[in-house]
Amino acid sequence: MRNLLLLFLFITFSANAQKAMPSVTIKSVKNKTYNVKNSFKEKDKLYVFTFWATWCAPCISELDAIKEHYADWTKEMNMEVIAISIDDTRTQKRVKPLLNGKKWPYKVLLDTNQDLKRALSVVNPPYTVVVKNKKVVYVHNGYSQGAEIELYNKLKELK
Repeated sequence: MRNLLLLFLFITFSANAQKAMPSVTIKSVKNKTYNVKNSFKEKDKLYVFTFWATWCAPCISELDAIKEHYADWTKEMNMEVIAISIDDTRTQKRVKPLLNGKKWPYKVLLDTNQDLKRALSVVNPPYTVVVKNKKVVYVHNGYSQGAEIELYNKLKELK
């Protein structure tokens, strides 16, 4: 019985342990290079990495929904959204035209080889990873209408 309790405590602790942000380098749509661990390191700032693709309707809905509140959120909290496109070489050519139409206020990075996606064990988009002080502090998979309010509440809790 004692071993079972220790195993339970170990699993619980492991599940809640903060994972360090991986040192992966990717480019922006403007061809600027970013190492995600070292480029997004402002102390106590919340970085919201949203993994999306042009072919993923829920991803686009999520980013549109966050856009509606983004100006208020950034005034209230020290936070930034970084939209990570996981479009591969076949669909990457659709990213810039979509961005031109959406006019999202986010920094958009291209994970064309899906190195960051693999490093963070992202299975399916939309996938949101909140990072604070180079540590993953919250993860959410999927999107349904209103989930942006859940994200906002979580960010307020983490700030």
